[in-house]
Amino acid sequence: MESYIQRISIMAVPILLAVTFHEVAHGMVAYRLGDPTAKNAGRLTLNPLAHLDLVGTLVFLITRMIGWAKPVPVNPLYFKNPRKGMLWVALAGPATNMVLAVLSALFLKWLLNLNLPAGSQWNAVLIPVVGMAQTSVYLNVGLAVFNVIPIPPLDGGRIMVGILPEKQAMSYAKLESFGFILLLLLIFSGVVQYVVFPIILAIVSLLLG
Repeated sequence: MESYIQRISIMAVPILLAVTFHEVAHGMVAYRLGDPTAKNAGRLTLNPLAHLDLVGTLVFLITRMIGWAKPVPVNPLYFKNPRKGMLWVALAGPATNMVLAVLSALFLKWLLNLNLPAGSQWNAVLIPVVGMAQTSVYLNVGLAVFNVIPIPPLDGGRIMVGILPEKQAMSYAKLESFGFILLLLLIFSGVVQYVVFPIILAIVSLLLG
C-alpha cells in the first residue's frame, strides 16, 4: 500500500503538468487565431483542476503512459480558415508534450550527473525528483503519441480533418460521434498495447539514450 501511494505521489506532478500544458496550448493557439471560447470558459489557466478528466486520469494511473484531459472548447467559426485553424490547434497539444518530454529528459540527465556522495542528505530529495522527471518523460511522450492517433475526438483525428480534402474531411469528422467507443476498442483490442506502447517506448528510449 505504501509503495502504491509513493508511486501515485511521484506521478501526480508530471500528470498535472502534462495535461495542463497540453490543454492550455490548445486554448492559447485558438485564442491567437481569434477564438476567445477557451479564454471565456476559464480554460487558459494553469490550474490543473480546470483540465482534469476523471476517466482519462484513471487511465493515466493504470497504464502510466496514456490518458487524456477534459477537451478545451474551441469554436472554429472564429478562424479565417476553420479547418486549417483546427489543424494548428490540434497540433499544439502533442507538440507541447513533446517539448516537455525533451526538457524532462534533459533535466533527468542533469540530475543523474550530479554524482552526489552516498548518504548525502540531498539524496532524500533527489530520488523522488528523479522519479518525477523520468515519469514526466514517459507521460508526455505517451500523451503526445496517444493523441495523434487519427481518431476524432483525439488531436490526430482533427489533424486528419485539416489535411484531407474538404469532402473526405467532412465524412471523417462524423466519426467523432463514435470516438469514445473507438478509443475503448483500441484499448481493449490490444492495439494500444501492441502498437502504441512500443512506439512510446522507442521514443522514450531515444530521449533517455
